[in-house]
Amino acid sequence: MVSILSIETSTASCSVAVHLDGELVALSELAERGAHAERLMLLVEEVVEKAEVGFRDLDAIAVSEGPGSYTGLRIGVSTAKGLAFGLNKPLIGVNTLQALASAVELKKGELLIPVLDARRMEVFREVFDWQLNSVAKLDAEVLAEISFENFLKDHRVYFLGDAVDKVESVVKHANATFVYGLTFSARYMGKIAFGKYQKRRFEDLAYFVPNYLKEFKALHSKKNPLLSL
Repeated sequence: MVSILSIETSTASCSVAVHLDGELVALSELAERGAHAERLMLLVEEVVEKAEVGFRDLDAIAVSEGPGSYTGLRIGVSTAKGLAFGLNKPLIGVNTLQALASAVELKKGELLIPVLDARRMEVFREVFDWQLNSVAKLDAEVLAEISFENFLKDHRVYFLGDAVDKVESVVKHANATFVYGLTFSARYMGKIAFGKYQKRRFEDLAYFVPNYLKEFKALHSKKNPLLSL
């Protein structure tokens, strides 16, 4: 059986899971803002112990590649790359939104739109069909009443993610269904990671970087004289 360690740090929550052939066998999570740097490796050690596998027994390391928090993604990817290099295991990048979409089963013709909070009324979103194929590329979108109309007019559309309440506050369409209770978590990475493992779709450790979607911009401060140079 294929054993994959998955790391998800794209939001304020930090989670690590072990899957065997895509099925969850162990999970450790911590919903504590700012805990990624201090607690991630502790969660890794904890979940491996829960799964009763040795680090050397792992077949691959999977990591959420974004979009999401700049700091969270950077920590998660750095940790995953370090583990993959140290253990000489392949690295698998998993689309944050596609992983969450895999938690919901749809009927033919229905669509899924996972949404991740990007502050104010903006979200990161991607549109998937019932087979988890992307039908509208990953992008940032400022929510408005007309958002997603081109999908809603002909399809039942399920919205999920940590910004689903924002979408529900502006999107008023009979074909829209809002799914609550699903959070971004390593528990949902198994199916995607296992599929990539079977196809040998591994990342290059030297060049793999998170998909921040937006450029990271440092906040300007009047107290820093160097920013005025």
